[in-house]
Amino acid sequence: MAGPASRTLHVLEYLTSHPEGLPLATIADTLQIPRSAAHRLLAELSDCGYVRQVRAHGDYVLTTKLASLGMSFLSNTGVQDIAQPILDRLAELSGEFVRLGVIDGESIAWLARAQGARTGLRYDPEMGMEARLSCSASGHAWLLTLPDERAIEMVARQGFGKREDYGPNAPQTVHELLACLEADRARGFSMTTDTFMAGMAAMAAPIRRANQPATGTISIAGPASRMTAERMQELGPALLEAAAEMAASGGVSMLAGSSNRQAGHPVLN
Repeated sequence: MAGPASRTLHVLEYLTSHPEGLPLATIADTLQIPRSAAHRLLAELSDCGYVRQVRAHGDYVLTTKLASLGMSFLSNTGVQDIAQPILDRLAELSGEFVRLGVIDGESIAWLARAQGARTGLRYDPEMGMEARLSCSASGHAWLLTLPDERAIEMVARQGFGKREDYGPNAPQTVHELLACLEADRARGFSMTTDTFMAGMAAMAAPIRRANQPATGTISIAGPASRMTAERMQELGPALLEAAAEMAASGGVSMLAGSSNRQAGHPVLN
């Protein structure tokens, strides 16, 4: 049975996906928490200012306190001050959506962005979500820095992204994934089309210093009608330059988790 801390975190994570709020019964039953325990937990979170009820005896919603803590943390690290100018320049050059991913343990969280598209179709997804390693350009950008065995191990733990949930070209087998990574390594950055979202293409490069594990990724994404293979190849040098500048600044390494470094897994050069 999950302990109080684990239950609290599960409730907070669950509510982030339901900004409209949820009734106590739904929260308790979905997370398999006794309703009496869920009521006590939500009451404590309410007293601490992390959740509130939309109306008396009504749905529970997150307050902005949790988001405020996250933004305060990022502000205090100085990462956004370092990263944003780099993201803005790449977005202006590409005319597409640019995003910074930070590696923490065995996951990538997208924490900063810049929108370069001014007219027409715009790709502008939610921030804070984790990248699916098997089918996102950011995931592939990280995996290309790792030995095949390590990359397969990580994807197996997270699971392959199903095509019906992501895109018609999302890799479904180890063979398909390794074929993508082989091509990515040859060019130094990943390129994906219809793998993370139907109709969307993206490219990403790892952020890392020489002979060091990657600490993050920087990606460019947009409609596949604009982000053709030829266009992505043209943007490759600018993407790699931005990733190198980010690595040299050292800003991302302040946020990156240390588990992949402490585990002693080798990286590809």
